[in-house]
Amino acid sequence: MKAVIFDLDGVITDTAEYHYLAWKSLADELNLPFDKEFNEKLKGVSRMESLEFILSLGDAAYSDEEKKALAEKKNDLYKEMIAKVTPADLLPGIEALLKELQEAGIGTALASASKNAPFILDRLGVTHYFNHVVDVNLIKQGKPDPEIFLTGAAKLGVLPEECVGIEDAEAGIESILSAGMYAVGVGTPAQMQKADLIVSSTAELSLSLLKENFKQKTK
Repeated sequence: MKAVIFDLDGVITDTAEYHYLAWKSLADELNLPFDKEFNEKLKGVSRMESLEFILSLGDAAYSDEEKKALAEKKNDLYKEMIAKVTPADLLPGIEALLKELQEAGIGTALASASKNAPFILDRLGVTHYFNHVVDVNLIKQGKPDPEIFLTGAAKLGVLPEECVGIEDAEAGIESILSAGMYAVGVGTPAQMQKADLIVSSTAELSLSLLKENFKQKTK
């Protein structure tokens, strides 16, 4: 195990509620029946794809320019909300794991569908723990395509089979596995059934847990 590649939302911090509230505000404005159940479909999905999903709830047609403006509007709302993020919003056990990885000389990268990932890492005070940040600005295909995780491995100079990927969304787990990496899922067994290792909370994550299970899988 030479590198660990992290998703952002639901793994490093939980900004999913802010995404939901921003999309909900936009959907209400467009009189679309958007709720938390539908929002689950947007996990790990890019901004424009999420918008397409939401617009499919109605019959109106929008030009590419109008869609771009709607996506920008949602993002402006979201950025207002995440400006309040602090290091206290790190999920349990994450900073301890990042420290362990850094001290052990194991490479780290962030593979996030969020264009705001660098800003959020900065607000959380953990940018210095990451060797690379791969966001959607650097790739052509979003999750579940493996491109974002393969790009992370390439930037770290390691082979995919030497990497562990950590995700909380089904699309993310598929992305990790398609990249040929060891997949760790944060969630319930029902949600993360394809993952190689499942933890119910980030608090369970540690370097020893990852190394032990990675070694068993690759024997």
